[in-house]
Amino acid sequence: AYEPNIQVRLFNPLPGSRGSLVGRILGSIDDIPRIQQRMHNKLFIADNALGITGGRNLGDSYFGQDTGSNFVDLDVLAAGRIVVDMSASFDRYWNNDLAYPVQSLVSREELDKLKKPAPTAIDVTATYAATPAFAGGSGSVIPDGTPTIALANATIDLRRTPLTWAPSTLLVDKPGKIGPDDDEVDAQDTLVDGLLQLMSQARQEIVIISPYFVPGRPMMKAFEDLRSRGVKIRVLTNSLASNDAPAAHAGYARYRKELLGLGIDIYELRSEQSGGVNALGSSGSSGASSGAVSGSRASLHAKAVVIDTRLVVIGSMNLDLRSQLQNTEVALVIRSAPLSKEAVRQVESTIRTDAYRVELSGDGLVWRAPPGAGFADSTVEPDSSAK
Repeated sequence: AYEPNIQVRLFNPLPGSRGSLVGRILGSIDDIPRIQQRMHNKLFIADNALGITGGRNLGDSYFGQDTGSNFVDLDVLAAGRIVVDMSASFDRYWNNDLAYPVQSLVSREELDKLKKPAPTAIDVTATYAATPAFAGGSGSVIPDGTPTIALANATIDLRRTPLTWAPSTLLVDKPGKIGPDDDEVDAQDTLVDGLLQLMSQARQEIVIISPYFVPGRPMMKAFEDLRSRGVKIRVLTNSLASNDAPAAHAGYARYRKELLGLGIDIYELRSEQSGGVNALGSSGSSGASSGAVSGSRASLHAKAVVIDTRLVVIGSMNLDLRSQLQNTEVALVIRSAPLSKEAVRQVESTIRTDAYRVELSGDGLVWRAPPGAGFADSTVEPDSSAK
C-alpha cells in the first residue's frame, strides 16, 4: 500500500465517492444490509509455520498501552499442520471479489493526510514517563535516563517455550457470508452455529467468555436444553461500565434476567482492574506483569468457550446475533484438557478479583463483589450513572 513490501486490502469497503465521506455515506443508502456486515476474523501468520488467532486487533489499546482505555484479550499460538488451514482461510478472503487493494480506494496523497506522525524518542519518553505505570516504578531506566517500555516483557523465546501439542480444527466462516453471494452460506453453516453444535454435546459444564453477549431466541433455546440436562453454564462478559458498545449491552440486558432464571452464572467485568489491565493475563504480555498502563479503564474483548474442561474454542466470535448472522469469524477448536483447564483457571482468577457476580433479587438485580476485593455490592449497574 504505497510502502515497499507491504500490501493492504480492504474487505467490503464503503462504496461511493472516493474523495468524500459524505459521498460514500450517500452512496451507501441502498446498500445498508451489506455495509452492516464485517470481516471480523483475526489472524497473524508467519511463514506458514506459526499462526495466532483470538480477539485481538492491532492498536495500542489491545496491548495495554492506551492511557484511557485498554482491552482485555486472549490469543492462541499455533504451530504444525493447522497453520496451513489458517493460511488457506486468509487466502480465501484476500482473493475474494470483495477485497480491494487500498490503492484502488485512496490515493497516496490522501493516505499521507490520514497518517499520524511517528513519535520521536522524546515523545515516547514523555508519554510513558507520565503514565502511572512508570510513575509507580514498574518501568526501569537505562543509562541515558530514558525509561524502558514495559512491553519488552512480552518477548517470547519460541525456541524454549513449551507448547501443548493437541488435535485442533479451524472453524471459519466463508467470505460468501457477506455480500451478493451470501446464498453460498447455509443458515446452519456458520461458525457460531458450529459452536452451538459443539456446546450441545456438553455433559458437565460450559464456560463462556464473550464481550458482547446477546443470545437471541435460538441460542436461548440451546441454553434451556443444556440446563434441563444439568449442564452448568458460567459466563464472563462486560459490565455496562466496561462495555465499549452501549447498544450491545442494551441487547444483553434484555436477556439477563431470563438467563439468570435458567440458573446460568453471570459475571460482569469491572471497568477498574485491581492490577492494571491484567485480567486473563491478556494485555499483550507473556508474563504476569503486562506493562499495561495502570489506572486505565478495562474492557473485555477476549472470546472463548470451554466445554467439559476438555475442549477449548478461542477465536474472534462473540456469542451474539451479529457474529452469528452478519460478521465473518474464525476460531480454533482445541481438544486439550491442559489448555482447557488453563483457560478456566484464568477466568476463575478474574472473577475472584475483578468481576461482579450478577444475581436475581426480588424483581431486580444485585451485583455481588468478590469477597475481599475492595469494592462493594450494588443494586444498580455498577461504576456507571445508569439507574
